[in-house]
Amino acid sequence: MTTLHDRAIRGFASDNYSGVHPEVLAAIAAANDGHQIAYGEDAYTARLQEVFASHFGEGVSAFPVFNGTGANVTGLQSMLPRWGAVIAASTAHINVDEGGAPERVAGIKILNVPTTDGKLTPELVDREAWGWGDEHRAQPLVVSITQSTELGTLYTPEEIRALADHAHARGMRLHLDGARIANAAAALDLPLRAFTRDVGVDVLSFGGTKNGALGGEAVVVLDPAASEGMLFLRKLNMQLASKMRFISAQLIALLDGDLYLRNARHANAMAARLRAGVEAGLADGSITGVTFSQPTQSNGVFATLPDGVADRLREAFRFYDWDAAKNEVRWMCSFDTEESDVDAFVAELSRLT
Repeated sequence: MTTLHDRAIRGFASDNYSGVHPEVLAAIAAANDGHQIAYGEDAYTARLQEVFASHFGEGVSAFPVFNGTGANVTGLQSMLPRWGAVIAASTAHINVDEGGAPERVAGIKILNVPTTDGKLTPELVDREAWGWGDEHRAQPLVVSITQSTELGTLYTPEEIRALADHAHARGMRLHLDGARIANAAAALDLPLRAFTRDVGVDVLSFGGTKNGALGGEAVVVLDPAASEGMLFLRKLNMQLASKMRFISAQLIALLDGDLYLRNARHANAMAARLRAGVEAGLADGSITGVTFSQPTQSNGVFATLPDGVADRLREAFRFYDWDAAKNEVRWMCSFDTEESDVDAFVAELSRLT
């Protein structure tokens, strides 16, 4: 097939814009010849269970799905009765960017709490953690957090433990949206289980697509008592792949070794380089009028720009507004972002300001 795009063009809009890591493509090709039993009864999905157990410990169950929204909707649905509700930050993907799927598909009420940094605390959870036994109120039974958050910030293991203990003491469970969990592991320099299972997370949405996969996520049940019906809900929610071996092969390629960390460390390093370049420009006066709205802790940089600069900068590099009313933008780096991409971006920002 003829290539239809300019391979030299990279932007800073989303880590979903990147291609597929060559090692993941090779894994898909390696799984391709011959026949394997459909719907997850294949050798690759069986191996994936072993790989997840090596990261999270024995007794976990992984359910490969197509995408992050599917993972969140299916995982949360397995944690809740029909009358259950989820407490989440107002910036949470399940609240803002999933088209109402948790409500419309899963029938889950989202009780959202405003935060300044995308992170929940026990005190913030308590703003919506009330009304148990009140037939007029959806029952808050799950707390959902994102790691790393939609604002690029990180929870420490201690912060997650505090949330898990707080939730469990009130009869609630803790769900973690790990669309960028690899970036968190790289930034924290910790094993995956150190800030998930070991600190009380019950169910995890594990993300691969933003970390170099073609398209592959998984619902990982860390505590079997916290989830019911995943075997049926995955099909009901149209997330059961017939040729599941190809999703499993991608996740094996990322996790059966250190590819997930290599990709995430590089993306994080490129975000740090971008921020450092802008900070250097602000210090020497070659860049003016730019401020940062969040700490840069993973692979995203959040900043505010002078009036009109964002649209002019987008003529050369695509990226998204985060809060257009504040001139706030988001710049995301990926596993394939190059130093030259970052330096050219900083140079163009300098020229425009």
